[in-house]
This record gives sequence, structure tokens and C-alpha cells, in this order.
Amino acid sequence: MTERFDVAVVGAGFAGSLLAMIARQLGLRVILLERGRHPRVVIGESSTPLSNLLLEELATRYGLAGIRPLSKWGSWRHSRPELACGLKRGFSFFHHAPGQVEAIERAKQLLVAASPHDAIADTHWYRADFDAYLAAEAQRLGVAYLDQVELRDFADAGPEARLLGTSNGRQIAISARLVVDATGPRGFLHRALRLGERPIPEMPATVALYSHFSGVNRLEETGGIALEAEPPYPVDDAAVHHIFDGGWVWVLHFCNGVTSAGIAATDALAKELRLAEGEPAWERVLLRLPVLRSQFEGAKTVQPFRHLPRLAFRSAAVSGRTWALLPSAAGFADPLLSTGFPLTLLGVARLAEVLEEDWGTERFAVRLENYAEATDAELRAAARLIGALYANFGNFPVFAAVSLLYFAAVSYAETARRLRRPGLAPSFLLHDHPHFGAECAQVLERARSVHGDADSKRLIEDILKVIEPIDVAGLADRTRRNWYPVDAEDLLRAAHKLGASRDEVLQMLARCGFSALAAARS
Repeated sequence: MTERFDVAVVGAGFAGSLLAMIARQLGLRVILLERGRHPRVVIGESSTPLSNLLLEELATRYGLAGIRPLSKWGSWRHSRPELACGLKRGFSFFHHAPGQVEAIERAKQLLVAASPHDAIADTHWYRADFDAYLAAEAQRLGVAYLDQVELRDFADAGPEARLLGTSNGRQIAISARLVVDATGPRGFLHRALRLGERPIPEMPATVALYSHFSGVNRLEETGGIALEAEPPYPVDDAAVHHIFDGGWVWVLHFCNGVTSAGIAATDALAKELRLAEGEPAWERVLLRLPVLRSQFEGAKTVQPFRHLPRLAFRSAAVSGRTWALLPSAAGFADPLLSTGFPLTLLGVARLAEVLEEDWGTERFAVRLENYAEATDAELRAAARLIGALYANFGNFPVFAAVSLLYFAAVSYAETARRLRRPGLAPSFLLHDHPHFGAECAQVLERARSVHGDADSKRLIEDILKVIEPIDVAGLADRTRRNWYPVDAEDLLRAAHKLGASRDEVLQMLARCGFSALAAARS
């Protein structure tokens, strides 16, 4: 017998469960299908200020009371201490010369704070706990749920789509007016519909290797970095990026003693390190980076190494009459800068609006097409940025300057949303902004082929000019020498860039718990 639903979501990761909850809150009949069984480990673990703000907005708009506290470190640890997460106060970057044993000096560091104190800080999501909790919340709200699902067929049959397969060995047949794929790159619908791939010309071919570890030291305790003054936040309480020519290593600490770490590298470096070999390849990475090796001295893996031979992906299609891919299934550039979370949450928000405003109307198909166009355009914007960063792993001054394009765009977007002016920043990285979007694309194209010191200096100057009109975080202040705190005065001085008054910014800061005292009282 065929079970009928309005929406079927395939994939019970955080985004699939979140969309399923929203659809259910809108009064639709929803089923959530999971190939595996919770808890399980997946890549993608570090949130961002924009990600957490989007999560908070969605939870507030659609009445997801069980999700809203998870948008900040303080409220998460207070309300759900049993769910592991990591404290993320900012983004830390350290540039390594080949075989460098000396402490990394300040000129080779980039520290960008994301919060003024722990209570409203971002988090690393320990996905085994986080995803399982969201799937359970979806069921609590009335979403039908099946796991151990093997889907063997998808048919687009006019007004409905049909899914056939098994769940825990039992035959299942499901029809739905909309099927949403949340299974990740090259996932279920991409394979079932043979959608094919489009190139991402801005990105090099890349490979990843990663695992979870216990017993990882804190970098600041190893003496591997030179701290000539008090940094804007504890440098390990961050998404830590170790940059070197051809690749980068991430290190994320969770509160349960687990540390996520891995390497993403160009094909050439991946072959040189033989990343497909797993643990022996990781040992070769540590031999190449002595500063990092001291941090992992005595560490043990708590999960098998996972090797991803192709990171970059772009589906040839994103939606059809009865189906849509979430951004996480439509494409992926790289874990660098944690762009996947905001891209995916922006997509969830857009699909939620389509369901809320145009479900069952003649406009529904057009809205899905618009969603698909926005999803692909934002993937390309992320790829332009990340491709330019890869091109400058060996040129840290340019790498740091290119990174500021990202931080300027997302801090502007976050502030605009917090000031209740989301129309100022409707797209990721402001890629369709009438001025910043085009100027950013131009300097990123130049950054892909920088020749010599003079060219580097000219490009850095031009990047600072591009970000100045949207800089609300003091990123163009050279006296900060690549250490950027969160400073209320930066926002107050930049109020005019957002069409706001000083009082409006002060009110926004109070609402957000900017001061530790206000956060403690809220």
C-alpha cells in the first residue's frame, strides 16, 4: 500500500530534519527518510555567526522552541548540556612554511573574532548528537520517520512523485507532492535522476581526509604560535585553519574531549601525501607540519579515517516539478570558512518561504525555479572566494586580504539582519549587491593569478577599497595587524553604512546580549 504525504524529505541530517519540522509546522503531512541510523558521524561541523542567526530566525518564525537555544553557546550549554558541541569564538588562521619548527609569528596569523564573549558565541556541532536530536525533535512535532531506508526508485508521476524501497527490510511505497533531497553531494536524487555535474571553473580539484581524535593538545599550550599580546579570543576556541602551499588542515575542539581534524588539499598534494592511505597519510601530514605535530603528540583516533576523493561538486539541476535539492545536495565547494552551513540554511529558509507562501498555487513551480537559480548562484559565489584562497595558500598577505572579503560580507549581512533590514543583504557574500558583488568578483579573478610582491600589494590595496563601503567590523584597520576583535565602536561608527542611527545600533546590541552582563540577565 502506498503512503501519501505532502512532503518527503530524504536525509535526516540537520538540514533535512529542520526543513521537515518547518513543513510540519506549516500544517503539511511530512515524512523524513534516513538511509542510516542515528547517531552517525558526518563531515561539516562548524557553524558561523550568520548560520546561527539563520537558525535562530527559523526557530523563531516557525515555532521551533526546542531548536532556538542551540543558536548560541551559552543557551545551548544551559538548556541541552547532554548534547556535545564546541566553543567557537572566531576564525583562526596560521600559515606554515615547509618544515617550519619555529613558533608562527603574528605576520603569519589571521584572527577574526565572531563574538565578544562566550555566552553568545558560535558552536561546533558534534553532528552525532546534533543530528540525532533534530531528528527526534522532528518526530516529536509529528513528522513521520523511517530509518535504515534503501530507496531503489524515484518516479515523477505528474502532480506527485513516487518513492519505492525498503526500511529495515520492509517494502515501502511513498507518494509525495514534493520530494526534498537532503542527502549531500552526489546524493539520492542526483543519482536516481542522473542529473549529471556542471563544472566549477573557479575551484581546483581537491581531496579530503579526516577523523575524530582524543587527547589533542591545545595549540596555545604547545608554544607553536607567538602571542606578543592578548589575542581577541583564545585561539583554540575557534575554527582553526592551518594553511600551507597546496592545502590546509582544520582543528575543531568539542566539549566532550573529541577533536575533529582533517586535511583538504589539491589533487597534486593529495597524491604526494597519498591521502587515500588514511592514517599513514595523516602521519605524513604531521611530519610536514612540525608545529601541528606537537599538538597531536599522543592523540588517538576515535573514528576511522574517511577519505573523500572529490570535494567540489555542482549538480546540473537543482529542482524539477516535484522535487528539489537542498543546497548541501546541490553543490559543495570546500570546508574552508564553513560556507556550507549558511548556504544550506539560506536554502532551507527560501524553501520554507515557498512552502509557506505558495504551496498549492500556480506560482509554486516558478518559485522552485527561482530557488534553484539562487542556490546555484550562491554556490558559484562561494567557489569564487574559496578558489582564490586556494590560489594564495603560499602567499599569506594576499590570502589574508582575500579572507577579509568574506568577513566583510558576512558581518554586514548579519548586522543588517539583526537591524531587521534583511533586504540590504539578500544573497550570500552579497554576490548580487549592485556595487560590492561586481567589484568583489573582479578582485577575486585577479587573486587567482598574482605575480610578485608589487602585484600582491596593489591587489591588497584594491581589496581594502572594495570592502570599505560595507566594512562594519574594522577589517580595513591596518593597525590591528590581522587581529580583529568584536568591537561595538566599529558597529557604531559604521551605522550609516546600514542606513541606521547610533541609537538603533545600541538597541540591536542590547537585544543580542552584546555585553556579558546583558547576556547573563537575559
